[in-house]
Amino acid sequence: MPPDQKKRSPLSELSEEENLFKESVANFALQEIRPHVMRMDEQEEIDSEIIKKCFQLGLMGIEIPTSLGGSESTFFMSIVAIEELSRVDASVGVMVDVQNSLVNNAILGWGSEEQKKHYLPLLASEWVGAYALSEASSGSDAFSLRTRAERHKDKFLLNGHKLWITNGSEASLFIIFANAAPEKGYKGITAFLVERDFQGFSVGKKEKKLGIRASSTCELILEDCEIPLSNVLGEIGKGYKVAMESLNEGRIGIGAQMIGLARGAFEYAVEYSQERQAFGQPIASFQGIQFPLAKMATELEAAQLLVYNAARLKDAGRDFVKQAAMAKYFSSWVAERVTSQVIDIFGGYGYSKEYPVEKYFRDAKVGKIYEGTSNIQLITIAKLLLK
Repeated sequence: MPPDQKKRSPLSELSEEENLFKESVANFALQEIRPHVMRMDEQEEIDSEIIKKCFQLGLMGIEIPTSLGGSESTFFMSIVAIEELSRVDASVGVMVDVQNSLVNNAILGWGSEEQKKHYLPLLASEWVGAYALSEASSGSDAFSLRTRAERHKDKFLLNGHKLWITNGSEASLFIIFANAAPEKGYKGITAFLVERDFQGFSVGKKEKKLGIRASSTCELILEDCEIPLSNVLGEIGKGYKVAMESLNEGRIGIGAQMIGLARGAFEYAVEYSQERQAFGQPIASFQGIQFPLAKMATELEAAQLLVYNAARLKDAGRDFVKQAAMAKYFSSWVAERVTSQVIDIFGGYGYSKEYPVEKYFRDAKVGKIYEGTSNIQLITIAKLLLK
């Protein structure tokens, strides 16, 4: 049979290497993270030992070359890791997501050789990274940002405020977007590599949130923050390209977070429905429970295929922007829908903190909001369809 007529493996079928990696991350999440999930949620902080173990397992530098201390693996592997971590705790999942899909990938794609040699070994071994684009009046309209960068001989001075910055409490390195030429509009936006101890930089308040509470979401304050010229990421005025390319990849990561947490909630529902008795039999014996479970399983499978397909396209060097938007849009819808129905199956117990499903429900909501709202994804999909 000609190669192009051979039966293709389904997107959900993983290679042996991918399966082994998936199992190792799943075991780590179940054994090392699950016992601490509720405590971290209540304390609104990821355990520092869990962060250390994420570095030790190579989860914070999945695509970074081995010569720079990373695992030199694929983008798909990072998606697998995010999914399995989020199945147990979406807060840890998004920390690893931002590190790999936004920060590391932006430096891999746009960094100078000197920047890569200096920062990537640190990001693979000990430094958490953060990505700072959003501001109080700059969310979906990302390029209306007001943070300014003014050049002074051999440095830039940054002034402004950033909001909703994931990993803000833990990060040692921040990719910060500021406008170096406001008169040029979005063509003046520039990306900067900002270290936590740079003069004029500080981390402000940490937001108190509905979900992913252990994940820090912080304000950043820039007051004449001094940035060496060597810390411009990419070219001056090309920050919008850096942002768009990294966000397209990041949306696949959020898709993985959503299918992971939805699957975690769904697995609890399947188990509970076979244990909970009503009218002398397990509630799983009733169609009123069977049909919702069947629909959830179907929607989860479809969402996973969309996410996996987008990640495979990215690794293959093919255009994936539309598929990334579809994956993010659909998986966040599925996550919200599945986690809500799981609570219905648990009844009153699902509404209490005695069971973990209420946390999955809270965590799911952010999927429709960050890294591009659902409406922004629909705009992207429509534009590409009608191009």
